[in-house]
Amino acid sequence: MKKSDLRIGLIGAAGRGGSLAKIAHRPGKGARIVACCDVAPEALHAAARTFAHGDKSPFLTRDYRELIDHARSAALDAVIIATPDYLHEEQAVAALERGLAVYLEKPMALTITGCDRILATAKRHRARLYLGHNMRHMGFVRKMKALIDEGTIGEVKACWCRHFVGHGGDFYFRDWHAERRYVNGLLLQKAAHDIDVIHWLCDGYTRLVNALGGLTLYGGLPDRAPATKGPRPGVAVKGMDFTTFPPTRQRGLNHRIDVEDLSTMQMRLSNGVYATYAQCHYTPDYWRSYTLIGTEGRLENFGNGGAGTHIRLWNKRSGYNAAGDATYKIPLARGTHGGADPLIIAEFLRYAREGGATDTSPLAARESVAAGCTATESLRKGGIPLKVPPPRAALARFFEPV
Repeated sequence: MKKSDLRIGLIGAAGRGGSLAKIAHRPGKGARIVACCDVAPEALHAAARTFAHGDKSPFLTRDYRELIDHARSAALDAVIIATPDYLHEEQAVAALERGLAVYLEKPMALTITGCDRILATAKRHRARLYLGHNMRHMGFVRKMKALIDEGTIGEVKACWCRHFVGHGGDFYFRDWHAERRYVNGLLLQKAAHDIDVIHWLCDGYTRLVNALGGLTLYGGLPDRAPATKGPRPGVAVKGMDFTTFPPTRQRGLNHRIDVEDLSTMQMRLSNGVYATYAQCHYTPDYWRSYTLIGTEGRLENFGNGGAGTHIRLWNKRSGYNAAGDATYKIPLARGTHGGADPLIIAEFLRYAREGGATDTSPLAARESVAAGCTATESLRKGGIPLKVPPPRAALARFFEPV
């Protein structure tokens, strides 16, 4: 017997939400977008065209509560939430209270308390919660994980991640991302992916952290955009020009900038692994590099999924050895974010329909926020070491991956 399509609502129809929904929308083949919410009329108009199916048009609204109420008539099975960070908590809680399966973009929330509230709601209503940490589906990350699990470098003892955010001035300092009240800090908003990958590769969660950093470049640039009444989520940011360099030439940045553009955090994980994460938002190049060091060798990636991405292994004693002792080429995958987006949507749709184990984890998503929030607090207190509070035992047991 042919299964009917999952009926999915989309909260946040522009940008990231729209691209994910296009992947999920397969009428007659398992899933279709039947309702869309966005505060921007142009985003709703585009969604109406994109997700129309035959003579059926998606339900459209500017209020996410109306979309969720659409579930009262059994018109929805799941929702994709891809709105600005500061809206995640309230929208996820509302959807989970309806018992809907939820795909929630990272970061889960702006605070540890907010994450725990979302987890508790999902547990109470036995609703399926899925987090959009798509880097767990990137080919180079999965290969590093497989090599580590195979014992290629022995027992992992250290991890370093350098994140060269070459487009930082365009992606994070032109709109609401530049303000603490909307993102907390970029050690949360931008680093959530990397902290999650560090935890996954090292098989532990951060329990002690300290950080240093500051607003070292963008805060002093002239010709800022005029103030608005709000962050205008869903409205495309104008003025991006990825050919502009050096970054001191960028203009039209957000009227208020109070997040750091340079930061480093050190972590001690629950299993004794030590990790370091460094982020700079004005490098000429844009990629991230992970180095994993174990008792029998080390791994490092070169490239993040584009053509030529590979991983090198060093497991013989030597002096300088640029080529390493083995190289693992990563096949070029089709789809956005190095092929990760089609894979993560496929996993969510399967999970929403059938349940079962997933490679992403709500508990791990909470732990990445906890580490990022605590690191941000440490940075703003001069770098003092701070303990990262673990989740309540009942929540940890409920969400621990199988």
